[in-house]
Amino acid sequence: MRPVEEFRYLVLAAQREGNRLLSQALKPLGVTASQAEVIRVLQDRQPLTLNGLGDLLVCETGNSPSRLVERLVAAGLVHRETSPHDRRHIELTLTPQGADLARQITEIEEGLYSSIDTMTAGADLTQINDFLRAFVADLPAGQALARRATP
Repeated sequence: MRPVEEFRYLVLAAQREGNRLLSQALKPLGVTASQAEVIRVLQDRQPLTLNGLGDLLVCETGNSPSRLVERLVAAGLVHRETSPHDRRHIELTLTPQGADLARQITEIEEGLYSSIDTMTAGADLTQINDFLRAFVADLPAGQALARRATP
């Protein structure tokens, strides 16, 4: 296997395994990893328009997050309201139930990050992150992540 091919599959394997671990941990809460990302982005940045939310999502890059939001609205976790500044825009915020769930999701994410910290003890993640950031910088998912990194 060429090194570049192994790199590609290692990134894919790490992403799949990380997502599997997160999905298992979220299962008791009744949300998917993609729904959890929407909830966490809203927790950090609400109110957001649907387009604004879509610009910050890594899970749904290039696709409209409307299906995810519809399910979260139906579950009573997200509230949709016409923007007081522009009646053409709908603003999304977490409901009190959604805010409670966001706190639980944050705890699960912190547990996952602690596990990753343990597995990577002694590794220089700064160099790895710098490389991966440069690798995805011009791609939609990388751009969404860069927008989330800036307040």
